[in-house]
Amino acid sequence: MKVAIYGQYYLVSTEPIIKDIFSFFNKNNVEMIIELEFLKMLNEKKIIHEEYKTFSSHTELDASFDMLISIGGDGTILRAATLVRNSGVPILGINAGRLGFLATVQKENIEEFMQFIIEKKFTISERSLLSLSCSPENDAFQDINFAMNEISVSRKDTTSMITIDTYLNGEFLNSYWADGLIVSTPTGSTGYSLSCGGPILTPNVKSLVITPIAPHNLNARPLVVPDETEIRLRVTGREEQYLVSLDSRVASVKNESVLTIKKTPFHINMVEIPEETFLKTLRTKLLWGEDRRN
Repeated sequence: MKVAIYGQYYLVSTEPIIKDIFSFFNKNNVEMIIELEFLKMLNEKKIIHEEYKTFSSHTELDASFDMLISIGGDGTILRAATLVRNSGVPILGINAGRLGFLATVQKENIEEFMQFIIEKKFTISERSLLSLSCSPENDAFQDINFAMNEISVSRKDTTSMITIDTYLNGEFLNSYWADGLIVSTPTGSTGYSLSCGGPILTPNVKSLVITPIAPHNLNARPLVVPDETEIRLRVTGREEQYLVSLDSRVASVKNESVLTIKKTPFHINMVEIPEETFLKTLRTKLLWGEDRRN
């Protein structure tokens, strides 16, 4: 078995997690290829002492890898998705922080769940992504022009609202007067969109969510559309630029630019452990079934 290991940061609390993962895989003769910057970080902290092969680019991840292990939180998984891209390599998230919706394996159960991986007792959850194109072209979107959670537009350098003219498959939908607008995948429906009043979608739903951010026209509500819909946005405001974010990656775009959002032709494969399903995470995260009145 061959796995890639990726993480963004080191905290004292993550040290036992990292050591447990490396120890388990070494005992089970799993070949580990470590992301270069993460390995440098671990070496600096003297967490590991063995030598490992490394990778540093998405071009080095291919079908020879059985899995990518992401150590961190949901943000780390979103970064890992930019490394995996269209390779099809599944991602397993090891949660090293607060409970998230993507990094589902908790630190208390690492060895048990790693055994499931060795025995291939897991399923794959296919997650759709969104692509973005900009007219006129913007260099910020040339390399990584896709998002796993959401693509959003928002105001910049102003407290004034922006106007977002929105079209679905070429037909005018609405002009949103708001602080911004979120276009979310089912995966991202539990993120920014949810905090702005959007609905929760299960990961396998073939839909997208359009959620306004603090709309001035209060009858503007979140809208669920088929994921084959082409969404076109044209943003205007008092400032010369506004912000566009693809998950955590943010760029400035000139007023009047036209953004076209579509579902990508490829998806991200997320590893789902039998005892850590999306519905269980949903119940735990949102305290469903918990009586907190007393």
